[in-house]
Amino acid sequence: MTRLLDSGSYHRPMTERRTERSGPNPLLAATASALLPGAGQWLAGDRKKARNLFIIDALVLLVLLFFFHDKVSLVTAFVKPTSMVMMMIVNILTLGYRVWAADDAYRTASESGPSVSRVAGLVAMIALGLFIMVPHVVFGYYDLVQYSLITTVFDGGEAAAATTTAPTTTVQGATGDTASGTAAGSTSSTTTTVAVEETPWEDLDRLNILLLGGDFGVGRTGIRTDTMITVSIDPKTGEAAMFQVPRNWTYAPLPEGMGIWDCNCYPELINELWIQGERHPDAFPGPGSPSENAVKGVISEFLGIPIHYYALVNLDGFVDIIDAIGGVDIYVPEKIVDDEYPLLDGTLTKLVIEPGQQHMNGEEALQYARTRHADSDYFRMNRQKCVLEAAMRETDPTSLIRNFGKFADVIKNTVTTDIPIDLLPKLIELMPKVDMDEVVSVRFIPPEYHLKYRDDGGLGRIANIPLVHEHVQLVINDPERAKVELNLQESEECPTAPGT
Repeated sequence: MTRLLDSGSYHRPMTERRTERSGPNPLLAATASALLPGAGQWLAGDRKKARNLFIIDALVLLVLLFFFHDKVSLVTAFVKPTSMVMMMIVNILTLGYRVWAADDAYRTASESGPSVSRVAGLVAMIALGLFIMVPHVVFGYYDLVQYSLITTVFDGGEAAAATTTAPTTTVQGATGDTASGTAAGSTSSTTTTVAVEETPWEDLDRLNILLLGGDFGVGRTGIRTDTMITVSIDPKTGEAAMFQVPRNWTYAPLPEGMGIWDCNCYPELINELWIQGERHPDAFPGPGSPSENAVKGVISEFLGIPIHYYALVNLDGFVDIIDAIGGVDIYVPEKIVDDEYPLLDGTLTKLVIEPGQQHMNGEEALQYARTRHADSDYFRMNRQKCVLEAAMRETDPTSLIRNFGKFADVIKNTVTTDIPIDLLPKLIELMPKVDMDEVVSVRFIPPEYHLKYRDDGGLGRIANIPLVHEHVQLVINDPERAKVELNLQESEECPTAPGT
């Protein structure tokens, strides 16, 4: 009898333990640890393991904050191939960590919480696993696309810039600052290499990057760089200037050792230099391709400053970029009529752009930027600048992320540059110093910079190179004085709708 009573008293507590399990729902615990590893273990009562996981979470967060403490450091990480590889590895490890934490919390809670059928538990855990995977898959996609983009477009060689520059002279500005440039009228040059070190701007007074817009029109052979803008930045102060050279200057000075013409210059339209590099590769020696050497060398001599890097964009690809950001808002001050506008297929059509505020898609924005028969190349230059500014205003982070894959494909197919990958992080760190509202922009257009017409009666004009050099140095040394003397504050502004 005693044994029976003892047996009854032995079985009763076991039954009570099975029916009185009051722990958290295993699915709730798994979800909690999926969001924050350790939270599910805490709910399930395993406080020791929870504390250990919380310590790991805190360490991971501190490391992320240390490396990505601001926007610049975050963007910088996404232009370093090694950083992107490391981020992909960390992404995969984090995914595994979260999946393990969720599974462990489910198993721990199952020991004390309400029972869940095996089928329901399996389905719920698969759904939770998919939920956990989504952000990691998305991050992995953007990481791979960005890695492919920068390793495809940017130079993967040593981080050094080959520049063709004229003899350096120190020009004293009104403020007492100095800048390295070319003496007015000088035509000789040397080829130098600027190595990219931990502080790549240390020995540079200015960083000069040439932005080229290439017209790859149907029926054309080669590339014509109808847009040539040099961005010049003071690495120490962030002061920046834009120097725009129109396409129709001729007899532009050539660096020493370049060319095949008796005039020691390039006698034809300056926008055909890229083609000449392809046709006469031996005429344009240097560190880059003959076409790169030709354009960088001549623009350097034209402006009187070294050109460190260039980036060439196919303007036809600009259509896809504008469409990807949802179009741009442009104010057209006057009606534009072009009876011979060249379409992308090579045919001509009549183009009419009505005045007023307009929302333009990619094709319409390209038409607005390219047309010139209604006025001139010089009006077109300002329209191109205004379209670029409008595009930058519309490129918000949401549209960029939403269309990132398309952006990347367009850029890979339309952009060529000699900017090395290793330099990208330093460029990103430099950009916050530049105040876009204070950038001084100069267009070297007639009549002010026109010296004379060609003696042979051909197309184009001959520029007053010494005056160009003088004004470039004025802008570099004293931008505020340049704004007044060169009347830049009003002439370079994009038109806006009345009342805005």
